[in-house]
Amino acid sequence: MVISMVAGEASGDQLGAALIRAIRDKNPDTRFVGIGGPLMKAAGMDCWWDSAELSIMGLFEVINHIPRLLGLRRQLVNKLLQVKPAVFVGIDAPDFNLNVERKLKAQSIPVIHYVSPTVWAWRAGRVKTIARSTDRVLCLFPFEPGYYARQSVLADYTGHPLADQIAPGTGIGPARQELDIGETATCIALLPGSRISEVGKLTSPMLDAAAVLAKRKPGIRFLVPAASQLIREYIESELDRYPGLDCRVLVSSSKQAMAAADLVICASGTATLEVMLINRPMVVCYRLSAMTYTLAKWLRLVKSRYFALPNILASEALVPELLQHEVTGERIADEVTKWLEQPARRDALQERFRQLHEQLRIDAASTAARVVLKHISLER
Repeated sequence: MVISMVAGEASGDQLGAALIRAIRDKNPDTRFVGIGGPLMKAAGMDCWWDSAELSIMGLFEVINHIPRLLGLRRQLVNKLLQVKPAVFVGIDAPDFNLNVERKLKAQSIPVIHYVSPTVWAWRAGRVKTIARSTDRVLCLFPFEPGYYARQSVLADYTGHPLADQIAPGTGIGPARQELDIGETATCIALLPGSRISEVGKLTSPMLDAAAVLAKRKPGIRFLVPAASQLIREYIESELDRYPGLDCRVLVSSSKQAMAAADLVICASGTATLEVMLINRPMVVCYRLSAMTYTLAKWLRLVKSRYFALPNILASEALVPELLQHEVTGERIADEVTKWLEQPARRDALQERFRQLHEQLRIDAASTAARVVLKHISLER
């Protein structure tokens, strides 16, 4: 049996590799072909192209690469029509994969899309496009299948892989020992994002908040994990404006910083889910460019009541969200101070986070593998 997969970035490569291993556990003779990264190759996939070919960020960069991407997609579809895989699994990368899925579906090749686009947050109309393009959607969050049921699209909740990777009740001690931080010190992690664009918008107000908090509570320590050397250099240049601030910049140590912290100030996104799974209180910040924010409001593109994943999962405001003009040093510091001064509130949050962790922890790779193999048997 041949299964084809396409993953377009590092997170998709991780999902794909885990899915390959889980399917092989159930069906050892399966052959995998398509586009993947080093992890999918290591899991035994025959990668016709590397996933780096699809990892392009930024509007103008994408425009420059459109002819090459269209050519690659055309070659991929032609090869798949020759191979006729038992199923095609497009892993995230919806702008690329949904088009491939639509062409294969038209030729009666079963297609599955793994990782639902955020139709629950913005551009809900994309559900109709997904319905035309794919046979089934594998969802990481339990509330997502409901959005597809309204369009009669098969959708399955398969759990989130991060919930399997991060053990419940991550202790603070080991991370502090590794970073040489005393057990009694108050420590706060600042996570301004993983892309330079969001880091540029959030680093300054987060450091402003750190400066305010350092005055309110002398001796407080701050950790800032940087996703790359470029981001580290940017953060360190910003730190020059805060002499005396006890702030340490780390490279590629976000989970370690979260685990060592009493509390986290972070950008909206996957980081909020990681903080929830590690079980730390947080203040979540989100800033768009003024033009994008105005356009999104005008076109009413944003549908979700919340933007922090823990709040979306719980359908309630478990953690404070600061949006656009609310993202100031003083306001962030006020929300942090409330957490530090309300231990009963922190205890209640810890229990809710534990419950949400259990809800997401259902062996995502194995669950997804069962759905894929079930879908193939149904098609046959």
